[in-house]
Amino acid sequence: MKDSRKIPVIGDGTWAAVVPFALITFCFALWGFANDVTTPLVKSFSKIFRMSVTEGTLVQVAFYGGYFAMAFPAAMFIRRYSYKAGVMLGLGLYALGAFLFFPAKMTGDYYPFLIAYFILTCGLSFLETSCNPYILSMGAEETATRRLNLAQAFNPMGALLGMYVAMEFIQRRLHPLDTAGRALLSGSEFEAVRDADLETLIAPYLVVGLVTLSMLVLVRLVRMPRHRDTSGKIDFLPTLKRLVAVRRYREGVVAQFFYVGAQIMCWTFIIQYGTRLFMSMGMAEQAAEVRSQQFNIAAMAVFCVSRFICTFLLRFFNSGLLLRTLAVFAALFTVGVMFLQNIWGMYCIVGVSACMSLMFPTIYGIALQGLGEDAKFGAAGLIMAILGGSILPPAQAAIIDLHTLWGMPAVNLSFVLPFICFVVVVFYGHSAYRRGWT
Repeated sequence: MKDSRKIPVIGDGTWAAVVPFALITFCFALWGFANDVTTPLVKSFSKIFRMSVTEGTLVQVAFYGGYFAMAFPAAMFIRRYSYKAGVMLGLGLYALGAFLFFPAKMTGDYYPFLIAYFILTCGLSFLETSCNPYILSMGAEETATRRLNLAQAFNPMGALLGMYVAMEFIQRRLHPLDTAGRALLSGSEFEAVRDADLETLIAPYLVVGLVTLSMLVLVRLVRMPRHRDTSGKIDFLPTLKRLVAVRRYREGVVAQFFYVGAQIMCWTFIIQYGTRLFMSMGMAEQAAEVRSQQFNIAAMAVFCVSRFICTFLLRFFNSGLLLRTLAVFAALFTVGVMFLQNIWGMYCIVGVSACMSLMFPTIYGIALQGLGEDAKFGAAGLIMAILGGSILPPAQAAIIDLHTLWGMPAVNLSFVLPFICFVVVVFYGHSAYRRGWT
């Protein structure tokens, strides 16, 4: 007989309730690590292989491509089998992608790394499509959004670790020669430097592959809840039609697309924003970049702390109201980023991170509330909305490349795009609160 028990948000005081919740929550840190250990490596790959910046950004194309391509197949797999099976397959693909960095390094070529990234992020797509609704199902529906915020609080912890590992164990240990200097090396000299750098680059991925494989074994051995398992029948088009008819879900996917775009834009271009600002204050370019990276890490730390604070506040405030309020403050901080050409502009970017901490899990929870078994497909649409993180940042980069716009630094004015995104989130939070979706 299939186990249909649910795990409450805090647990019922037994290991049977606490351990599965903890294991799934740890998966949130795992994909947070993968996201933020990878982003800084776009520049590293460009240097290692003597490529253009455009070729280096193929890493992000492969990364987000895996998320986008596998979301609905993951939902169909989960519907046919179970959340636990989806988590296990996700962990398996994650580990496989990480281990493929070793043969990719042996080839000495760039494109096998893209294949490894794509497979790894197919695993992340399975994990996010499985773990988010799984957490929602582990208890009473009225506490589902709070429960997801608690689990999501461990995502930025993994992200902080990923940023630290990328900075300390990869970037600082790469050969100091820049792309121009490497172009002057002979064939054998370049290959020696490249191979040494690749040896440094793959080490953290091999370690996280072992950690992920260990998690797979633990999830397999631990008795996990099965949330109202059904026959597993897959009715793709009827289910999609039902989802599109649900306004809070339909608008939630749109809001999630713009939120993720805003998040990636704010975290990607804080370096460019800060470098221009600090250089205008008399700093050398390298010192300005280091100072900007310090603010970037501070923004992620504030994001992490704010996630726990917001999870606590959800005990007392309506989630739609809190979402709307924080989105309004995020929009106001973004205005400060645009028009304050001093250190307060950097403080405003950190403030934006504090406001963003609530948004992803809250939009997710509101959109899936009350969908029952359709939540398995609904989760896929919300994961596909992560595509906003690859579509919107290039638009902001195009503005930044103008250098000056209407007599102001273009990098400042480029933050009008995150501002627009937060306005979309304001409207979704307002609708959720006024229409009683929360």
